[in-house]
Amino acid sequence: MHILWIVIIGFVAGIIARFLAPGPNNPAGFILTTILGIAGAFVATLIGQTIGWYGPNQGAGLIGAVIGAVVVLFVWHRLVTSRRIPDPGRRWL
Repeated sequence: MHILWIVIIGFVAGIIARFLAPGPNNPAGFILTTILGIAGAFVATLIGQTIGWYGPNQGAGLIGAVIGAVVVLFVWHRLVTSRRIPDPGRRWL
């Protein structure tokens, strides 16, 4: 049940982050949106524990996950625009 909540919160955080930071090269699809939200929650938890906002066994909530997902999405945009990673929306023929 714990994994299911991680996926649900990750998906919701990913959708909200994609809404807050729209762009032509957003990761699309259920799986990439969920991974975006889960990565955002991980980043928010890591930074929050380093700063001292969260304890060792605490994680970021939905708001922290959204903020972390926006940060991850910003990094994604920078990597795609600098052509370090390919744009998943563009088809290579």
